[in-house]
Amino acid sequence: MKRFALAAALLAATLIAVPPADAKTFRWASQGDILTMDPHSQNEALNNGVLADVYETLVTRDKQLKVVPLLAVSWTQPKPTVWRFVLRKDVKFHDGTPFTADDVVFSMQRAQAPSSNFQIYTQGIDKVRKVDDYTVEIETKGPNPVLLDQLTELRIMSKAWAEKNKVTAPQNFIQKEETYSARNANGTGPYMLKSRETDVRTVFVANPNWWGKREGNVTEVIYTPVKSDATRVAALLSGELDFVLDPPPQDIARLKSGGKIKILEGNENRTIFLGMDQHRDELLYSDVKGKNPFKDLRVRQAVYYAIDEAAIQKNVMRGLALPTGSIVAPQVRGYSKELDKRLPHDSAKAKQLLAEAGYPNGFEVTLDCPNNRYINDERICQAVAGMLAQVGIRVKLNAMPRATYFPKIQKFDTSMYLLGWGVPTFDALYSLQSLARTVGPGGDGNFNLGRYSNPQMDARVERIKTETDRAVRDRIIGEALAIHNQDVAHVPLHHQVIPWAMKANVDAVHRADNRVTMNWVTVK
Repeated sequence: MKRFALAAALLAATLIAVPPADAKTFRWASQGDILTMDPHSQNEALNNGVLADVYETLVTRDKQLKVVPLLAVSWTQPKPTVWRFVLRKDVKFHDGTPFTADDVVFSMQRAQAPSSNFQIYTQGIDKVRKVDDYTVEIETKGPNPVLLDQLTELRIMSKAWAEKNKVTAPQNFIQKEETYSARNANGTGPYMLKSRETDVRTVFVANPNWWGKREGNVTEVIYTPVKSDATRVAALLSGELDFVLDPPPQDIARLKSGGKIKILEGNENRTIFLGMDQHRDELLYSDVKGKNPFKDLRVRQAVYYAIDEAAIQKNVMRGLALPTGSIVAPQVRGYSKELDKRLPHDSAKAKQLLAEAGYPNGFEVTLDCPNNRYINDERICQAVAGMLAQVGIRVKLNAMPRATYFPKIQKFDTSMYLLGWGVPTFDALYSLQSLARTVGPGGDGNFNLGRYSNPQMDARVERIKTETDRAVRDRIIGEALAIHNQDVAHVPLHHQVIPWAMKANVDAVHRADNRVTMNWVTVK
């Protein structure tokens, strides 16, 4: 029997949380709002980070991003396809009801529902069963080398609360469904939802009955979406905000030099790229009728050659970007430096390829773009539009807020789009299965919004799902990444660099997944 992480004496934090004497309010902002409070509705990084303080998971990541126990205190693997988890006792949900195995089974099944955007994290899971009140077993369809990584994102809800409030199924965010779970929350985590005003502010307060140990001193959290870069920075400098998640790159040098603001920065495991509809016989938003230019590899290559990413890095991102030819970042398991090479910027080559493909005069297409999700997202799209225009591809830019953007593109209502892809599992399967696998059940291709499809890619993704030999698995991942590059399944731009800006009296732990863990924040 194989045993994992049984250092209970070190990790069983069972103290009742007591607010410290210097309890503080923490006021923070980024450019877009939290999308929903439903923990299985919309798989989006800011949303997941905020909800991680409210809804807990069986396992989590520590400050070094290693997987450690949370609601599960230990686990064993009696068979290659069976994992047994021992649950933490004396844990209560925010409404006072006890946490048991029934909640785990219910939550895992809820995450697999058709309206859930979290099926990608349940890939490979066949059955979840209760052994007793504090023991559950997860049976997988085959060996699963990333199950623990997946479980870091599967948040546990109260079965009784969900049944009482008629939210046993996740909110269908794509269809803009309104549900009780979208505006209310009941987890086991260190913070409780106090109030929710969409696009205005969301307030959380410390859970006085949390089972865990407080490391920071924040007892109230106020999150405010502030779209304007200038307004966010001004609010930070004036003291109205304590922390800004996404300060504009053009202001970083000024913020560093003032003495009042502290900057923490590092590379995010997020890749910014362009996607193209490679499925329809005719694009929805183009002046080309009767055919789809993006089905032609030469056209996709032309788009790639037309883009001067070095200019985007310098002029748009002010150096805060790592140009890339890969769809996964260096922090992601399976990353290959050899495969992280861009096609060179070559406008003449782009024009030549367009002419060979039958578009000597180019064509018109609409580029969908968020304007409050990624760092300088709309400016990136404006720069891309200008570069494509130089080779004859006339871009109509359609920029919109993230709350509108994601439902639109997730319905495949797009011809060309900008997307940023972070990797919560820190494993390349998450990217390849989501972005490059043919669209199908169980999370396959759940963000393959251009509906790229290649049987050779699919076969490798399926092998990656169950291969447990690290060397063999890395080789197969490399083959899949090479196929992605050869096909120009997407046009990678850069890995995002994430500076956090905060008042000098704030301490926080910077993470490669861009997640602000409130229990690690101290306001002096």
